[in-house]
Amino acid sequence: MTHVVVIGAGQAGSSCVAKLRNAGFDGQVTLIGSEPVPPYQRPPLSKKYLLGEMELERLFLRPESFYTEHDIALRLSTTVTGIDAAARTVAIGDEVVGYDHLVLATGSEPRRLPVAIGGALDGVFTVRDLADVDAMAPEFAVGRRVLIVGGGYIGLEAAAVAAAKGLNVTLVEMADRILQRVAAPQTSDFFRDLHSRHGVEIVEGVGLDHLTGEGRVSGVVLSDGRNLEVDFVIVGVGIAPAAGLAEMAGVTLDNGIATDAQGRTSDPHIWAAGDCTSFLFQGNRIRLESVPNAIDQAEVVAENIMGAGKDYVAQPWFWSDQYDVKLQIAGLNTGYDNVVARAGEGGAVSFWYYRGADLLAVDAMNAPRDYMVGKRLIEGGKSPDPAAIADPETDMKALMRL
Repeated sequence: MTHVVVIGAGQAGSSCVAKLRNAGFDGQVTLIGSEPVPPYQRPPLSKKYLLGEMELERLFLRPESFYTEHDIALRLSTTVTGIDAAARTVAIGDEVVGYDHLVLATGSEPRRLPVAIGGALDGVFTVRDLADVDAMAPEFAVGRRVLIVGGGYIGLEAAAVAAAKGLNVTLVEMADRILQRVAAPQTSDFFRDLHSRHGVEIVEGVGLDHLTGEGRVSGVVLSDGRNLEVDFVIVGVGIAPAAGLAEMAGVTLDNGIATDAQGRTSDPHIWAAGDCTSFLFQGNRIRLESVPNAIDQAEVVAENIMGAGKDYVAQPWFWSDQYDVKLQIAGLNTGYDNVVARAGEGGAVSFWYYRGADLLAVDAMNAPRDYMVGKRLIEGGKSPDPAAIADPETDMKALMRL
């Protein structure tokens, strides 16, 4: 009987095993996860769950009974210690499990502060999994002082939750502006103003020199010499692909686990999906750190294990919730040379990224119609005249007829 082993019980791993069964795969399926709970949603962790607006069980992607009912061996609190690609086995301590197909859905790991600058002090947290959020939740008391390191979406979302819960929030970003790596200055300006109006102090162009404290963090020294007293620190300085097991298996790595168009690694019996994976997109090898990518890519891998021979065609889209603002992003803005703003009602706005005459991406803040139109245009390879986008009289639905 064909045995598919999936390592990583996150969004990608759960999507892969569910697709196998829903598509009629009748072989053996094993899903291995290191955490003690069934696969769950990660985006709400730092928002609704941390705010106390979502119960633990509502985080679960599927009830635990789903795996039993679909004859999926769900192994929780389990760490894979080795992979022997030649023998097609994975090691779990002294136990050896054979496979016909292995799927690496190992996700990503948060970048941490170096121990030399205080990264190992108590009261220093990252936001990646349920244990991280459960550990930091008691810190969120009114009036406490939190330092957030990193002005990307993870850091900004954490800042929004902390401010909403009445904390004194300082966010430091080493780059010249928040969101510099992922967004245009216009989007950075929008979110800087949003956070400032909610009392968050944003410090840009300044790095973290070191944390201070005896055993537990109590202060921070910034690169400009400023000293701040803090009660705890949240680090949101990005993530790295969790590729250690792939390296152990001897498959090719290139900005993560390199796969072909169908999700197969350099080993024909090993596949990969989700945050840990890099693949070709419009001629460039990229990684997409997003829930939609994890789901779609994992489902294509499942189909290809069953012989579909189907290429994965990425349709990048992302979102972020901060205060009463929902940011929706369609496309990838890499290489843009022009940004067109479109104003909406009630402070809604969207920014449209162009390279020459080609529409690349859209950032839409409380502008769901702009997002949906932009997404469909990008997916259809259509690029409206920038002047039409900027004109508030333009009928957005009419753009769909281009």
